[in-house]
Amino acid sequence: MKRWFKVLTSSLAVVLFITFSCAAFAAAPVKLRTAWLDEHEAFLVWYAKEKGWDKEEGLDIEMLLFSSGMAQLNALPAGEWVLAGTGAVPGMMGALRYGTYTIAVTNDESYTNALLLRPDSRYSRPKATTKTIRKYTDIRTTCAARRSSSPPCPPPLHPEPLAPRARPQGKRRNHQEHRSAQGLAAFDSGIGDGVCLWAPHMFFGMDKAGRSPEPPIPAAWACPPCSWATRSSATPTPELVAKFLRVFLRSANMLQKETPESLAPEYCRFFQEFVGKSFTPEMAALDIKTHPVFNLEEQLALFDGSKGQSKAAKWMADIAEFFASVGRITPDELKVVKDGSYATDKFLKLVKQPIPDYK
Repeated sequence: MKRWFKVLTSSLAVVLFITFSCAAFAAAPVKLRTAWLDEHEAFLVWYAKEKGWDKEEGLDIEMLLFSSGMAQLNALPAGEWVLAGTGAVPGMMGALRYGTYTIAVTNDESYTNALLLRPDSRYSRPKATTKTIRKYTDIRTTCAARRSSSPPCPPPLHPEPLAPRARPQGKRRNHQEHRSAQGLAAFDSGIGDGVCLWAPHMFFGMDKAGRSPEPPIPAAWACPPCSWATRSSATPTPELVAKFLRVFLRSANMLQKETPESLAPEYCRFFQEFVGKSFTPEMAALDIKTHPVFNLEEQLALFDGSKGQSKAAKWMADIAEFFASVGRITPDELKVVKDGSYATDKFLKLVKQPIPDYK
């Protein structure tokens, strides 16, 4: 009898150990590898991680820093990440190459894409217009890898943007393409009459152009960076993607309600610790102010396709049309992404409401 009691006790102990071990394992946060650029949208997830909001959703979000959207895209086949914040152009290319989803709009960059001209440039004269600039054949524009829409020009550097079809024609035109940081460095060293940049490099460029940072005028239409989700075997379940969005949107609610100045110290710390760059509080506040974000209700409205093509899908489709028009994608490739249907609200609809307060 005593022997059976010992056996029963030992067996019960093993069962209890396994039960509690499984419960502990089930409660462990799910690790999500995410890819980001050195830009505003990464702050929302970085801040959420600092506050432990990902853990509250049962997630352990790992943030990987990439130099460009295409670098993010090139890392996708190796399974380096499953969710990402990127530009709209890599978002379109991701859908084309790997069937990725666009699951949300991270912010609106209409205010933070700019063509900057030197104060002494003949093209920055008050009477200069796109029409008169066409007459010149020797403009030298050092450009970053351009976003798809014509960037706005902060006044008074230039009265209107140099749209792609309004670039000066002729054999002597010298147009150079660089990444944003490289374009800024070239501009700083005296190369080119102007430079096309987006934030945060835009603010450094404004300073080098002899212009105090202040809110520029918006573009004619939105420049929407987006959140990606993969469609591979490594893709998290829709419920996990919805939890990630809940974390992100909690930060978005905070940015909509708090003043940029109050968030500037944390924003400076984010850029120093995650990106490795120094931001002044004034620049940080301006970067926050000029990057509008969208709450859940606004996201659902952007992705609502119940009455036809959603606004988000239309944005992505327009980008594909533009890239096809300049020969960057083929007509057959355009057919794959022409309707923008990879911009979907199916994950946003799964976000549990209400989203917790950020305070």
